[in-house]
Amino acid sequence: MTAMKIGVLAMQGAFAEHIQVLREIGIEGVPIRLPRDLAGISGLILPGGESTTMRKLVDRWALREPIEHLIEQGTPVLGTCAGMILLSRRIVDGDEPVFPVLDIDIKRNAFGRQLDSFETDLVVPLLGDRPMHAVFIRAPVVERAGPAVEVLARLEGGRIVAVRQRNVLATAFHPELAGETRFHSLLATMAADHDEPGEGSGPARRPAPSTASGSPDGNRRAASS
Repeated sequence: MTAMKIGVLAMQGAFAEHIQVLREIGIEGVPIRLPRDLAGISGLILPGGESTTMRKLVDRWALREPIEHLIEQGTPVLGTCAGMILLSRRIVDGDEPVFPVLDIDIKRNAFGRQLDSFETDLVVPLLGDRPMHAVFIRAPVVERAGPAVEVLARLEGGRIVAVRQRNVLATAFHPELAGETRFHSLLATMAADHDEPGEGSGPARRPAPSTASGSPDGNRRAASS
């Protein structure tokens, strides 16, 4: 059996942390910088970072059309923080969309500047009863979710911070900075099912559930926005 590979857009932001989480669940993370790097991957992660910079680099490195094609073909994708912005159909306070596959309206930097970053525990029923520790750094928030969008998590005040639509997952927060692997495991399970329909729930292809619940360290937090 060929080992699964999941690509991580590696142009800016917290891509190294995502690759480390994939390693922890037994998946090879492949840095994606050029279109040829997309060959052979079963899933893709768009990490946190600075969304305007990422937009420019996606076009400079000719990645927009190849990534759009992967998503259209059903390849599972996870976007975190800036990655969620890149996947949104409408950015209410900014640029035109990049990969407009999520029927959501999103507001960038919804919680303020870097100094207003915070951590909290969220209930994500799809991923089990144990609360998920979430790190919000200059995070966006979903202001509208279309009827085809499944809301996965909200803050106490009701604001939407995690969604899924078909093969696309997105979070306003950074699970990779909080010792959390459950979104990555879900992505890997979806990728296995996309590769071999019906196999995603099988024991040979499902990544082991995480027991990690630690907090991010200062170096990891500084690497992302």
